[in-house]
Amino acid sequence: MNLAGLDWGCIAAALDERGCATTGPILTDSECAALIATYDDDARFRSRVVMARHNYGRGEYRYFAYPLPDTVTSLRAALYPPLAEIANRWEGGFPPEHAAYVARCHEAGQTRPTPLLLKYGAGDYNRLHQDLYGDLVFPLQATILLSDPNEFEGGEFVMTETHPRTQSRVEVVPLARGEAVIFAVNRRPLKTARGTAKVAMRHGVSRLRAGKRFTLGIIFHDAK
Repeated sequence: MNLAGLDWGCIAAALDERGCATTGPILTDSECAALIATYDDDARFRSRVVMARHNYGRGEYRYFAYPLPDTVTSLRAALYPPLAEIANRWEGGFPPEHAAYVARCHEAGQTRPTPLLLKYGAGDYNRLHQDLYGDLVFPLQATILLSDPNEFEGGEFVMTETHPRTQSRVEVVPLARGEAVIFAVNRRPLKTARGTAKVAMRHGVSRLRAGKRFTLGIIFHDAK
């Protein structure tokens, strides 16, 4: 895992401007492969969701159980502090360390871990959605592509931005293996001629035309 070279000034500027930012590869190929290899280990997960059963799309995902894999724990702990600085500019009220925020979630009854692995095959997709699991919501999250993008077709990460009196804006984000896209979970501030507005953000994955695609979702709030 390599986060030392991240330019948080550029990431913050992109999040302010577009609601999403990419990092370049932060996980090695071997780290990506190791996470993919956990998918069939039932002991590592608390639940499995088949998207078609809930009209979420097609494909499936699994939520990790505590204790999380070391890589996932490290990503949550390392990404949270600089993201909390951005979140506090947007909303305010977030502690500087992730452990303190998780403790706050657990005190509020949100005790189930939310990091997840997502698995897509040909024809699979994920409808536009927001990852809200309770009253406490950290406003930023990350998705990391674990698969080699040369081994599948389609399956692009997609975001939409919607606010009153304006048609929705779409952002398609290509990723390298091990690269993260950091993005707004629910709403983000947008400067307008009349001041600052809150715009609604949703994310999803376009239809995979061929191959397999695995991603890691890093969500910082826990679930009820």
